[in-house]
Amino acid sequence: MFTPKIPPPDTAPTPATSLVQPLTGITHAPACTCHDTPAAAPVPAHAPAAPLSRPAVHLTPGSLLVAAAGGTAMVLIIGTVLVSMLLATAITAASVALCAVVLRSLLNDKNKGR
Repeated sequence: MFTPKIPPPDTAPTPATSLVQPLTGITHAPACTCHDTPAAAPVPAHAPAAPLSRPAVHLTPGSLLVAAAGGTAMVLIIGTVLVSMLLATAITAASVALCAVVLRSLLNDKNKGR
């Protein structure tokens, strides 16, 4: 059921023949009334045989120092933001836990008073 059905070799179309016959003798009116002549199809440009050499990046001691300082600053800033987010999550969790303990003790005291 799921196997492909291959036609026998005598009925399969050959690569030289096509199942669809080309349309001939059909002409269309031009889309515009401009007086330009149609341009010939553009010829694709050949790719260069050798890749173009790009200028190498020259790092001076000053630029290395600036890059190291920028990287250090980025690590410190991102680390500070992540630690502050973790601290905010921990404070929120502690306050929710404290509220739960207070509510539990209030409800237990109310039930013991009966």
